Amino acid sequence: MPIQNPTPRGRGTAANPHNRFSPTCSETYDDGWEQDVPPTRATEIRLEQAKTVLTRNQSPDVGFDRSVNPYRGCEHGCIYCFARPSHAYWDLSPGIDFETRLIVKTNLAERLEQELSKPGYVPQPLALGVNTDAYQPLEREQRLTRQALDILLRFRHPVHIITKSSLVLRDLDLLVPLAEQRLVSVSLSLTTLDDELKRIMEPRAASPSARLRTLKTLHEAGVPVSVMYAPMIPMINDMELESLLQAGRDAGARSAGYVLLRLPHEVAPLFEGWLAEHFPQRAEHVMSLVRQSRGGKAYDSTFGSRMRGEGLFADLLAQRFKLACKRLGFNCREEHLGLDCSRFAPPGHQMALL
Repeated sequence: MPIQNPTPRGRGTAANPHNRFSPTCSETYDDGWEQDVPPTRATEIRLEQAKTVLTRNQSPDVGFDRSVNPYRGCEHGCIYCFARPSHAYWDLSPGIDFETRLIVKTNLAERLEQELSKPGYVPQPLALGVNTDAYQPLEREQRLTRQALDILLRFRHPVHIITKSSLVLRDLDLLVPLAEQRLVSVSLSLTTLDDELKRIMEPRAASPSARLRTLKTLHEAGVPVSVMYAPMIPMINDMELESLLQAGRDAGARSAGYVLLRLPHEVAPLFEGWLAEHFPQRAEHVMSLVRQSRGGKAYDSTFGSRMRGEGLFADLLAQRFKLACKRLGFNCREEHLGLDCSRFAPPGHQMALL
């Protein structure tokens, strides 16, 4: 009989779904030999020489047109992560492989400097850590994100950081001078104030209290900070929306945003398996609300609605968010907090004469 492995401690899922790009498929069966050893899964690291590190996008509902991701895969193991399907492009599973078999772009600093130095390059705010968290645990040893920030500071290039890790505080010595020139803003992703929910939903991410302390420290250091409540999951964490906004405001954030749960490709069955394991009594109701907000499907990728959804539940969530932001004095506009593109100056390039 097919077996459903228990989730390894500290991981988001035990599932290893079929890679939709692979012509073959394998399935694990129980052969009757039981093992009492608790399941574990060590993190593996692969090294990559990237041809390019600047990723461009033309999405109308994303507030930036370029990004840098130092790593492929993410050890945080968030079960809902919309980026999981991207691991299939590397012949790896969007399930447990995504959080345990990570790829490091070892030449990121070299490539970034080359691409920013190209003649005719026009600066716009660059998002750091979008597809996967640039400050995931791997960064502590690899330090690619720090290398990127050092280059951006030397080039005076604006950057917006998105993370759920307190490791960002390690780089205050770079963030403060960037902030003094209006070249950086940081958005902390906050999904719950419940430590137990965080543990099963985002097993290797920072605790809620650590994220709030990070927000406060950055704010007190003069680094512009915002909070991103993503994702909002019906009947799982949406009831925390107002308390999350209040906590973010108290920690120093002055702008906020949110995203409704997104379940593209393999994320949908992974998430449904997680619901069945941790919330069996409300799993059907959660997915019913998700489908009501996605035109009857688990996910709708249509620009304009994919971030917010549609229908009664999505409309109610939007109204709650708007009212809470108004009460708390949040700036809800999706902007990069006035980052300055005019300071851009590649080292060694002659400035234009007036």
